[in-house]
Amino acid sequence: MENEEPNDVMVLAAISQGARKFDKISRKTKISAEEINSLLARLEEKGFVVLVEKKGWLGSKKELVLTEKGNKELEERKFELQQNWNQMVTMWKSGDKEKLQQHMEEHKSILPSMMFMGIMDMMMFSTMMGFMGMAMTSFMPDQYIDSGGHDMSGGQDMSGGHDTSSGQDFSGGSGFGDGGPGDMGGFDVNF
Repeated sequence: MENEEPNDVMVLAAISQGARKFDKISRKTKISAEEINSLLARLEEKGFVVLVEKKGWLGSKKELVLTEKGNKELEERKFELQQNWNQMVTMWKSGDKEKLQQHMEEHKSILPSMMFMGIMDMMMFSTMMGFMGMAMTSFMPDQYIDSGGHDMSGGQDMSGGHDTSSGQDFSGGSGFGDGGPGDMGGFDVNF
């Protein structure tokens, strides 16, 4: 069940949330261009995404769209991530530090996806990390923590993830993205 490509789910989610172009997907997910390239190739191979040509006023443009199969995959993976998060919460509540730590080690690769999709509660996650006496960065790559201004130290970060409520949009595009309920709002800056 553990997927060897944990980030593909973030790419699927980004596309479903309206990032239909390569650079937008890269900005939204904070995944490197090379990795997105190979992820998209694999997702296309599996029939989860297709490149559609849309005709508009300014000629045609190509956009990535999820297929029905891709939507189904996204739903299933979301469900798995949710189950996984629930397990972590249960272990944390039961006070079993070792078990929680081991579980996080084993599932390290999917933590960014959980965060990206708004499944993980960041306050709770930082509390869990505190409970284990660990820094968030020991399980979450820096770029994900800085991105949403969820940095608990209150330090100003220069990654562009300032206070999201200020309405600043660094992508040059308008639109707010459909975070939906449960979205932590940290990623909409990149829309």
